[in-house]
Amino acid sequence: MLDGVRSHLVGDARVADFHADLTESDASDRVITAAVEEFGRVDGLICNQALTGSDGPIGELSSAALDRHWAVDARASILLAQAFAAHHDDSRSASIVFLTSGQGLGPMPGEVAYAAAKAALAGVTTTVADQLADRGIRVNTVNPGPVDTGYLTEDMWRVVEPMFPFGRYGRPDDPARLIAWLTTDEASWITGQIINTEGGFGRWRPRGE
Repeated sequence: MLDGVRSHLVGDARVADFHADLTESDASDRVITAAVEEFGRVDGLICNQALTGSDGPIGELSSAALDRHWAVDARASILLAQAFAAHHDDSRSASIVFLTSGQGLGPMPGEVAYAAAKAALAGVTTTVADQLADRGIRVNTVNPGPVDTGYLTEDMWRVVEPMFPFGRYGRPDDPARLIAWLTTDEASWITGQIINTEGGFGRWRPRGE
């Protein structure tokens, strides 16, 4: 992943990495503090962490699974935003982007804990955006839609192909372009929005498939 980011660097831009377990309550503070110490300031925050698996449908859920998904998929993003705001220089504009999963557009079978946590982020977007607007911080949430990050198989594609009007699955660069734009001054009038970038993905398929 880091090599992919490095391949897009221009000029004197550089990459630094810092590992943290986002289930730990102080991890978000440590991540932002490390970034500020490395670069002097932070003007953009992209909350792209996610926990998948260890989930299930109603009837198979545990409190531990629900709590773990909440900790990684929702709580960590909120705490990252809080830590980011604490370090923010109000004389500069800044942008926060949360990542959600389109859970309000259709069912996510077998992923109740994940869907619940991601829904919380979508639900809090306007509230956080309103609070931080006076400080010049914009807050938006992006639903990247289904993106092939290496897990898509031919069998999986045959099942979902009718749902994609452009005849292909999402690629990492598809949502990345939108997210990158949201961090620029060109998006200075955009805040408090939940934006779907799914290539027209339709959550249906012929019966029996």
